[in-house]
Amino acid sequence: MPIEVFDSLNTFIKLHVDMSNTKITVVGGGLAGSLMAVYFAKRGYEVNVYERRPDMRNTDISAGKSINLALSTRGIRALERVGLKDAILTEAIAMHGRTMHDENGGLSYQPYGKEGQYINSVSRGGLNIQLLELADENPDVHLHFNHKCIDVDFESGTTMFEDENGDQVTVEADYIVGGDGAFSAVRMAMMTSGRMDFSQDYLDHGYKELEIPPTANGEFALDPNSLHIWPRGEYMMIALPNPDRTFTCTLFYPFTGETSFDTLKSEADVKSFFNTHFSDAVPMMPTLIEDFFNNPTGSLVTVRCYPWVKGKAALIGDACHAVVPFYGQGMNCAFEDCVVLDDCIEKHQGDLDAAFAEYQVLRKDNANAIADLAIQNFFEMRDHVGDADFLHYKQIEHDLCELHPDLFKSQYEMVTFTNVAYSEAKELGAKNTALVMEIIRQGNEDKISDRNFILDQLAKRDAMMA
Repeated sequence: MPIEVFDSLNTFIKLHVDMSNTKITVVGGGLAGSLMAVYFAKRGYEVNVYERRPDMRNTDISAGKSINLALSTRGIRALERVGLKDAILTEAIAMHGRTMHDENGGLSYQPYGKEGQYINSVSRGGLNIQLLELADENPDVHLHFNHKCIDVDFESGTTMFEDENGDQVTVEADYIVGGDGAFSAVRMAMMTSGRMDFSQDYLDHGYKELEIPPTANGEFALDPNSLHIWPRGEYMMIALPNPDRTFTCTLFYPFTGETSFDTLKSEADVKSFFNTHFSDAVPMMPTLIEDFFNNPTGSLVTVRCYPWVKGKAALIGDACHAVVPFYGQGMNCAFEDCVVLDDCIEKHQGDLDAAFAEYQVLRKDNANAIADLAIQNFFEMRDHVGDADFLHYKQIEHDLCELHPDLFKSQYEMVTFTNVAYSEAKELGAKNTALVMEIIRQGNEDKISDRNFILDQLAKRDAMMA
């Protein structure tokens, strides 16, 4: 047989292998891991998911560390592929904009996008449970809880776990996917095996979860269709609505210093701090003291690394790109990983080596971009959202989006309400910010309805930034 015919036959066999004979170990049964397991199973792979925690369907393991999730376009697309979109959105609460609370109790409002655009407040635990249920319904997915990953052999596809009894369990597979979070054991094994760039950067701020319960008549205590923000310069508090008519509040506050968690040691300290800086919220928080001292103080970390693939293993979600929560894109970005990896598997007809390789190239710059934007948005939310000049800027930006949707999209709109690549949204968003600032500097806000004026401004902007 001629060599070229033999090579062609080998390629055909490789690309059309029976996927039911391919076993995949997914480390981590959180949001990204459980969704990716469903994607794999739908393509006919046999999938074993190993999660270090107990089965959250039977155990409450998230109290005090659950920061509500803001589900938007990217995440919705990922859920739609597995038939969960409608079920999740039915339980979600639409948030159409931000409501800012000043220290005197005054309110101001910013819409997130154009009419009809909103983000969805969803429960992290509730969504994870529905994903686990969906995975469990598939006969090709096998869930294993209380299994801690302790070692990975990237060449053989073997993973070592420790079960709840302390016994070691060796699992052999053809491929491994690490979806085990910001402190990923799979990533750590990659790092210790050599030649991997890695960084983790903590904000000086931590977070503490609190709660606003329903009113006496069972209604929401605040407007449920807003994300509420109490911006205070060095720190802030936010509140997101839940289907049970509670709000999950999160205080973002420095760990150390004169203004920090270190100084809030007693009940009197906490009461004085909240009465001074969040006086309008305190009457709505009857369990403030209990929540403050019972709930843990969480850290906020950005993780970057590369490569995401080693041997037979690939990383997804927070395992390769943990971001701080201030753009509401952590889950959406992780779900987009799953979509892109699934697309790569389709493109390469089941050749996972080729799919993994292309996936990491497609995602790396986008993960870095959303990490940068999330940190940028932290300072915006903390320092600027209550500022009059900033509110004026946001109004002009919003009007441009409404008046000229084919010419102008804000960075937030591109990130949240489209599937435009994060890297592109970052770059074009910066240009559009410069455009709005220049219109305001010129005092030409009254001209923004004039299409020719906007076209001229865009041309000048592009020429200046070329």
